Amino acid sequence: METGGTELEAKRLTRGAGILLAITSLPSSYGIGTLGDAAFQFIDLLVDLKQRYWQMLPVGPTGFGDSPYQSYSAFAGNPYLIDLDNLVKQGLLREEEIRSFRWGTDETDIDYAMIYQNRYQVLRMAYSRFDETEEEFRQFLKQAEDWIDDYALYMALKKHFGDKEWQSWEEPLRDRYPEAMEEYREKLKDDILFYKFCQYEFFKQWKFLKEYAHSRGIRLIGDMPFYIGADSADVWANRELFLLKKDGTPDGVAGAPPDAFTEEGQKWGCPVYNWKRMEQDDFLWWQKRVTEQAAMFDVIRLDHFNGIVKYYTVSDKAQNGKNGKWNKGPGKKLTEVIEKAAKDTHIIVEDIGTKYSLPGVKKLLAKTGWSGIKILMFAFGDDTANENLPHNYTDSNLVVYVGTHDNDTIVGYFRDKTDYELAYLYEYLNIKYKEEIPDALIRAAYASIADLVIIQMQDLLKLGNEARMNAPSTVGNNWRWRLGRDHLSEERRAWIRTLATVYRR
Repeated sequence: METGGTELEAKRLTRGAGILLAITSLPSSYGIGTLGDAAFQFIDLLVDLKQRYWQMLPVGPTGFGDSPYQSYSAFAGNPYLIDLDNLVKQGLLREEEIRSFRWGTDETDIDYAMIYQNRYQVLRMAYSRFDETEEEFRQFLKQAEDWIDDYALYMALKKHFGDKEWQSWEEPLRDRYPEAMEEYREKLKDDILFYKFCQYEFFKQWKFLKEYAHSRGIRLIGDMPFYIGADSADVWANRELFLLKKDGTPDGVAGAPPDAFTEEGQKWGCPVYNWKRMEQDDFLWWQKRVTEQAAMFDVIRLDHFNGIVKYYTVSDKAQNGKNGKWNKGPGKKLTEVIEKAAKDTHIIVEDIGTKYSLPGVKKLLAKTGWSGIKILMFAFGDDTANENLPHNYTDSNLVVYVGTHDNDTIVGYFRDKTDYELAYLYEYLNIKYKEEIPDALIRAAYASIADLVIIQMQDLLKLGNEARMNAPSTVGNNWRWRLGRDHLSEERRAWIRTLATVYRR
């Protein structure tokens, strides 16, 4: 059934502006941003700056490489985000206990190794004082019954086996033999309950944050990764939904072909979906996943929308993304399921990609009525017909970014470019000097017809690539940037407020 004009209008975002900032990037005394006071203060800052939206990165538990796009679960929350001060208020921790651990010395960096070592020890102290018979806890377990048993058992087993991926566990557990599962549920019951406690605390704190955001007129934009990590509770518990070998390792992995930004392409390492099998139960796993995301967020950003139309796979043995192949995705069958599960929650899709994957993407996007995106940083590379240039926008049902978490910061991107390379950009933005670029690009985004403009916090602070969030295809230095005590000056705040007012944001 084609979507009618009135229905499409109902899906439109309210014209406005927002800031992209990961919760992990918030300031805190304990090494990583949390759902605590700094998150509430950031909402106050958004209100002060006349913003309407807070876009976050995915909030699931992170695995290898600390990437929020390689989560241990498509449903669970990241225990690192649990605010420890809140646990003190609940009487589950004492301040001196938290402060007896080291959390890192650099306010602008996350030391994930240290957080990993210490965070769970502190959370276990809190758990030791928790009353598991609480009615509210029991209610939560009932609401989360679709996923929490598998997730908690998976995490307990992972700890038991020294953090090894599930594919290398002993066969009865790797392949989920009922007797082995039952044996370990009993053997690890305390650990299992601990991981359930963490989820209870995460979602309880999340509820308070969301309610506060709404009370202040701020809407939350969540980021939903398209793929899920191979080493995850979801793949272990639902092997039939993924293309895997007998031992559970991926039979080919997701990636991206070479392009202007990555000469060797990308190998993401995530297993690809068994779309034929998923279709048999009307994509039930996706339905449940989208339903939960819609309950958490006001707007869902669906990562890698192109993969629904056409997805790229490489051999699991490949070194890079050079020699992959294209495969047909589920298309409209999946978007209709997502639409139904999302109900009134708005959807933004990351519809950028290569010249090979784009045919069909625009067509499907138009049928859904969802908002696509434009990235100004990509606008000045070739000619005046570039679709990322504001004068080429044909529809306001868009979200415009200057750059995203996967790009250089504005300052970093243009730092080494010559005046010759920048001649068109200078002319377009009516500026003369490199130092003027960040503000001129932000103003151009605000002035555009796009319904929504989202600017990274790093770019509002005019930081260089030392503050870059992620460099695709690299491991080790990503996802670590924190706001620290960097703050916007009053002059800067006034400028952002003015933009929001002048351009009816």
